[in-house]
Amino acid sequence: MVVTGRAALLAGLGVVFVAVLMPSWSGIGVVVAVVLLVCLVDLLLAGSPRRLQLSREGDTAVRLGEQAVVTMLVANPGRRVNGLLRDAWPPSAGVQDPPHKIDLPNGERRRIVTHLVPTRRGDRHAHRVTVRSIGPLGFAGRQGSHRVPWTVRALPPFKSRKHLPSRLARLRELDGRTALLVRGQGTEFDSLRDYVPGDDVRSIDWRATARRGNVVLRTWRPERDRQVAIVIDSGRMSAGRVGDAPRLDHAMDAALLLAALATRAGDRVSLLACDSEVRADVRRPAPEDVLPSFVNALANVDAELVQTDFRVVVSQVLERLGQRSLVVLLTGLDPAVIEESLLPVIGPLLRRHVVVLASVADPRLTELEAARSDVIEVYGAASAARTRLDRERVTAVLTRAGVTVVDENPDHIAPALADTYLALKKAGRL
Repeated sequence: MVVTGRAALLAGLGVVFVAVLMPSWSGIGVVVAVVLLVCLVDLLLAGSPRRLQLSREGDTAVRLGEQAVVTMLVANPGRRVNGLLRDAWPPSAGVQDPPHKIDLPNGERRRIVTHLVPTRRGDRHAHRVTVRSIGPLGFAGRQGSHRVPWTVRALPPFKSRKHLPSRLARLRELDGRTALLVRGQGTEFDSLRDYVPGDDVRSIDWRATARRGNVVLRTWRPERDRQVAIVIDSGRMSAGRVGDAPRLDHAMDAALLLAALATRAGDRVSLLACDSEVRADVRRPAPEDVLPSFVNALANVDAELVQTDFRVVVSQVLERLGQRSLVVLLTGLDPAVIEESLLPVIGPLLRRHVVVLASVADPRLTELEAARSDVIEVYGAASAARTRLDRERVTAVLTRAGVTVVDENPDHIAPALADTYLALKKAGRL
């Protein structure tokens, strides 16, 4: 039995009630009075949960799916508190611990550890701490709550990090650290080396060849300090689930891999998440701050159930970029949206910048198109084939307009986008 807060007064009034109104039931009345009196005494002897002093320390950020540890310091300046402590968080915070048992004598402190595994991105705020203090007889107790503010931010998980070492190795090849020739209008002269059979004869430096008396080639390296603008569509097209996560989360993962790669390549990377208005904006962070600033900015971005206004997107990008840059737009390949909203306004962007459109494809379409065992599956296969043809048609339209299109499944969209960036580097288009 737990008696909380104002129950002491009620217990005392109960004793009086039994004594005055139940004189004929002397036996029952005495028993009830004794029980109420014991509860009252037990309640008065229980330590006060409201006198406890609570504070927190621990993790303030964690990648989605990983564990955060938040420690609570509980000090007791009053009578001994023996009972339960519940640290309440929202369900998406993923609390792993049951209510904690506490036994806290006067003048002592305890550390209460709460483990969290968030299931959604964004800020997760502690709700309240409830302490139930049981009396020494175990018949009654007190209960009180404290507000001890704390916030744990669940960051994007960056699952595509595993692809970064292989892409960095390819970047080192483009950067001239291995024997590889790169030519194009966007390259810089690096050094001279002797000709090896199979090399491109267009790279021969004839003046150096005449001076040395043997055939010498120029080697090239991609230009550095280029601008890469990553634009994430946070409108309704990004809300649909593909695989085990929304399309928006897959786009974020691809954006983080590209940002890490471009930063290591010496380029300046910026981020914009936008639909009908700007949801996240990171402009020219320092190289060491790129990933921390990106994951913090994206942590609280959710898909908005509104149609993306690409006029706003294009105007925001043009406002931020001066010199010729690479613009990577992570959005869907919905034919109606692309043809009616994006294509009419993308012209100014294409005239000034290199544009890549990356879209997350749904692998279930391939499965639906292959399944034809009954009438229902045949209709599903026809619908999936029609969707695939529409995506191929809009891809061809974008390609003719000058947009490089990357359309891949969730598991391949991040490395495919990184490969496209490296291919543009190699071709000297940046």
